[in-house]
Amino acid sequence: MSYVKVDFGPSLKDYSRSDWIAEIAELVEEDGSFQRLGKTHFSVFTEHGKTLLVAFETLQGICALSPTAHPMGWHMAENNNWSSLTLVSDGDTWFRNPAVYAYFDHLVDDGFFDEFERVVFYGAGSCGYAAAAFSVTSPGACVVTVQPQATLDPAVTEWDQRFVEQRRVNFNDRYGYAPDMLEAAQQAYVIYDPTQLEDAMHAALFSRPNVKKLRLRNMGSTLQTDLLDMGILFDLLEYANHGLLSQTRFAELARMRRNHLPYLKRLLARLDRDDRPHLSKLLCHNVSARMRAPSFAARLTQKRDQEA
Repeated sequence: MSYVKVDFGPSLKDYSRSDWIAEIAELVEEDGSFQRLGKTHFSVFTEHGKTLLVAFETLQGICALSPTAHPMGWHMAENNNWSSLTLVSDGDTWFRNPAVYAYFDHLVDDGFFDEFERVVFYGAGSCGYAAAAFSVTSPGACVVTVQPQATLDPAVTEWDQRFVEQRRVNFNDRYGYAPDMLEAAQQAYVIYDPTQLEDAMHAALFSRPNVKKLRLRNMGSTLQTDLLDMGILFDLLEYANHGLLSQTRFAELARMRRNHLPYLKRLLARLDRDDRPHLSKLLCHNVSARMRAPSFAARLTQKRDQEA
């Protein structure tokens, strides 16, 4: 994982749901705030620097991705002296909840976002949807989304069969259609794998003058996890915050895929499916020469034996 060790207090990895929430609220008591937003959402704010990271995360994702079960927004914000506002959902809710709407209404009325020099919204998947949708509350913000959905309204995305149980959720009232909510953003980034059909179709719906699409081919369906494992997600957010996340810069960061075995295995599988034996052999030779990768070395030996 790419998390830098920072003292946020004790690890919460083995805590029950109720104890985890109680401990999170206590940890931010001195320099921040904790607020419940109905039964399935809450917000956690910590104040440090003049840049604010607004991160959307699920409770389950936090516990799975962080070695200490602390919100990812804390790690990013603390190591860059940023302030952090983390919105957490219990499960994939897409944050479609009146209590969440009212919370952002309150932030706007209080001029909360005006207190910061820069504001960055971030989320992945259902949380990427939320990051785009609620970014409208902070005009001029930067938005970074990974594999976001544009909406789950079946009238628009009936082709997406992954979330059919969410089709009864109203995506047509306030903060509903995420691409339209990006209108006030200074710059938005949509990061996705174009070989993932549904993700690519959602990304197409985000086509706007202020939206830059950043493609990572053959990365698969767990892109946020891969970005963390490669150690480049926090760099992406930092560059985006300063307006420096160009296609060239993104391509430079994406070169870390060359050392990321899950990606290399997916690439090899893709070459096998496409019946590209010569390229498969070249890939196995390259990987086994640079890394300790027994499966690639074995495949290379097998290919050489077949050619003998």
